Amino acid sequence: MELEIVLAVVEGLSNKEIADRFGLTEGTVKGYINHIYGKLGIKRRVQTVARMKELRLLP
Repeated sequence: MELEIVLAVVEGLSNKEIADRFGLTEGTVKGYINHIYGKLGIKRRVQTVARMKELRLLP
């Protein structure tokens, strides 16, 4: 589920849009995103794409 959520973040979706897409609450999405940020060593949404590319998880 984390990969799907991070790809939705990369796609530019809001937390609400991600929650709607996956049938989750916004709070659950926020929890996933905070956990993902910790794993990626980032603090902000805008850093996600750059870090994913650095890790070669995005083309």
